[in-house]
Amino acid sequence: MVTQEQRKRQLAREKFLRQQQRRTAARRKARVRNSVIGLVLGVVLVGSLALYTSGVMKDDDKTSASAQTSPSAAPSKAPDPCEKAAAGKVKTETWKKEPAMSIDKSAKYTLGLATTCGEIDIALKASAAPHTVNSFDFLAGKGFFDHTKCHRLTTNGIYVLQCGDPTGSGSGGPGYTIPDENLKDKSLKSNVYPAGTVAMANTGQAHTGGSQFFLVYQDSQLPPSYTPFGTISASGMKVLKKIAAAGESTGAGDGAPNATVVINKATVTKS
Repeated sequence: MVTQEQRKRQLAREKFLRQQQRRTAARRKARVRNSVIGLVLGVVLVGSLALYTSGVMKDDDKTSASAQTSPSAAPSKAPDPCEKAAAGKVKTETWKKEPAMSIDKSAKYTLGLATTCGEIDIALKASAAPHTVNSFDFLAGKGFFDHTKCHRLTTNGIYVLQCGDPTGSGSGGPGYTIPDENLKDKSLKSNVYPAGTVAMANTGQAHTGGSQFFLVYQDSQLPPSYTPFGTISASGMKVLKKIAAAGESTGAGDGAPNATVVINKATVTKS
């Protein structure tokens, strides 16, 4: 017999999938429109509730988001609490295969994100999520995350900042995928990703993680389908909450952050 709690989770999952399908269609329509009119304008894409290409935490473009909010209801934008981004360009290199394992699974690793809003340090779970940590060590060493924007902030239902896409659209990645790991982490209780968790985005299918990840600034109800691979430091949480307090661009609870969050430099350190 299905319990009330199981039914509630099922309905939430179905809602996520419906949102994802609508936003995928809207984004595809926007791309066709842009190619027809031939405008040389960048379309700023924002994430939906799927993390990475077409998953439970996906992204749509600003056009579809604004279509859901009438001009008269458009929110006033909060002041940007962050600094100007450092000079530099996003790298576009991709790879066909997951990098060979090179980390020491028994060692401690820290991911340092030097952002325009402040430093966010993340203690990585190398022994529990070795493929994920190894991938981040590889990509950070290649400068893959440097100068990339955190393109999505969700302030309703779930509470996350999504980063790690060099295209800033929510559909980019390193060219390869990595397996899901650590989905039975003891921190994930009652399908809640607690504040301070860093987890991988995916398409909603198994083993589809790439480079996109999300930082949880408030306990968030999600199915245990996203590899939890790190924990944010106390000082990093202050930075994250400052970003969240500035809000997102649509006023609907899911859009580009008002804060200009750019990762100037990402570094993985072994200790």
